[in-house]
Amino acid sequence: MRKGSFHSGIRPALLLVALSLALGMLSLLFAMQEGRMELLAGYVSNPLIVLLNLLPCVVLTALLLALTGRAALSFAAAGAAVMGLTWVGWFKMQFRDDPLTAADLVLIREAGDMAGKYRLFLPAGLVATILCIAAGTALLACCVRQRPSGRLRAGLAAAVLLLLLPLRALYFSDAVYRVYTESRAVAGRWDVTRVYQSKGFLYPFLHSFRKAAAPQGYRQAEAESRLSAYADAGIPPERRVNIVAVMLESFCDFTGTPNAPVLKETVYGPWHALEEEGISGTLITNIFAGGTVDTERSFLTGYPVLPAFDRPTESFVWYLRRQGWQTTGSHPGNRWFYHRDQINARLGFSEYRFLEDFYGALAGGGIAPDDVLFPALAQLCREERSPYFSFTVSYQGHGPYPDSHSAWDGVYLADDGYSDAEYYILNNYFASVANTAANVAALADALRESDAPVVLLVFGDHKPWLGDHQAVYKALGIPVDCSTDEGFLCHYSTPYLIWGNTSAKQALGRELCGKGPDIGPSMLMCTLFDALGWEGPPLMQSQRALMEAGVTMYHSAAENVLYQGRLCTPEALPDPVRALLQNYLEDAFTVQRRTPESEQRSKAVGIAAENAPL
Repeated sequence: MRKGSFHSGIRPALLLVALSLALGMLSLLFAMQEGRMELLAGYVSNPLIVLLNLLPCVVLTALLLALTGRAALSFAAAGAAVMGLTWVGWFKMQFRDDPLTAADLVLIREAGDMAGKYRLFLPAGLVATILCIAAGTALLACCVRQRPSGRLRAGLAAAVLLLLLPLRALYFSDAVYRVYTESRAVAGRWDVTRVYQSKGFLYPFLHSFRKAAAPQGYRQAEAESRLSAYADAGIPPERRVNIVAVMLESFCDFTGTPNAPVLKETVYGPWHALEEEGISGTLITNIFAGGTVDTERSFLTGYPVLPAFDRPTESFVWYLRRQGWQTTGSHPGNRWFYHRDQINARLGFSEYRFLEDFYGALAGGGIAPDDVLFPALAQLCREERSPYFSFTVSYQGHGPYPDSHSAWDGVYLADDGYSDAEYYILNNYFASVANTAANVAALADALRESDAPVVLLVFGDHKPWLGDHQAVYKALGIPVDCSTDEGFLCHYSTPYLIWGNTSAKQALGRELCGKGPDIGPSMLMCTLFDALGWEGPPLMQSQRALMEAGVTMYHSAAENVLYQGRLCTPEALPDPVRALLQNYLEDAFTVQRRTPESEQRSKAVGIAAENAPL
């Protein structure tokens, strides 16, 4: 093929640009899920949204042309990349009602494992997409046969690279994302998924690549000074108790939820009995039907916005380890899932058991259900050396739930005119919940008999999957629409429970019963420490000042807060309270950048504490 200078190069270049723009429009078309006409009107009313979704296709195609010199190949590769991501995002929205972000790209193995559990299908739009890219590639192959000269390709590459810096600033700008691309298609302030869709796909996806930035107006010196005024407040020897924390997969108490199914008493009976004995409240998570590690790591660290955890990171686990606690845990799933084997060690766990090295042998090589997990956990607690902090993440209850047959024996809800699919999804979910609640009660009974002081903390990680696009929630009329405050709180709420055995109550001098506050997961450990009468590390002391002022949740996805029981924006807080929120955000950002004290120091403190009374 003869090389040229793209001489009559205007028409071939315009054709390539036109096809790249069409590719962007195709991606924008499939960014719309529900309420397509409203979303389309929002795009049309704000041309900046359209521009920010089309521009990446042109830039990517130009870069590929500079590298390959072949127009058809460049367009085909750009089409595969752009529409591949678009369709992955489309499927994720279908199954989880959750947008695709940059963080998902490092979880390819996890995504493949989860995809196998859902009922995949081949939409006609996907076939049409492939045909469109193939047609565009064939058109370029026929009409643009000449290759640009080396000099032209070098110039094109240089131009693209020069553009990357200003484009990075544009796409990572929070001001552009929040203000200048605001769409009238978003009816509710807190609907994170709808906000994402209202900005297309490529633009919000690229915006998600920005790293967790310092809080606006971040003052490192002031944060360091503020934190230095605190110290790792020690835990008095006479108030030392063991902590058994369990995060339950998709566990949610629907009692009292508007339009919830009528259930048999056996579903929540054991759970409600424990609530009568302990401190119970509502956890307002950052996630819905998936993304469990957000709740998990927010609890373990107290961070309102999570870092990458790509190195040892300060946490409440490290604090307890410095105080002499054994820090262990377990999960009946694979050690590689969510990189727990690496990240849990970076968070301060000295030992963590997984399917591969512990639970697989107990469950015939598979993932342990709760009937295996909880008896094993009770035995591990009997074998732990006090004081210890144990954190277990369950797996049973993970969706999707069969919609065509009963996976469990028994009937757990009244048949109130549901379709077959709705009935089976609900009955299978609540059968799992009933089994989990019974196992939690059995664990409490085992700890009740222990002479060692033990406090049990149990909480759900997120609301369950109940059909693609929240189909069963909508069919029942359960309010999960984030366009209203009621829907937002219902959408993200799960229960938590703090329960202590008699020895723990005696050691702490506290009854450990009553109603707990509605909180976000980053405030959960602080709530536990408050119940135990422990002061905690500097970050927790910063949190406590904010909570005492009335802010008990900062939602990292919606960027709103719960203030005196009501949702509002940070800007709507009274000035003194807004200042405390700013302090907390700055303190958390400062602490998460520190390297935890050495394991040797932790072990030394642990040895010194062995003889302390418990």
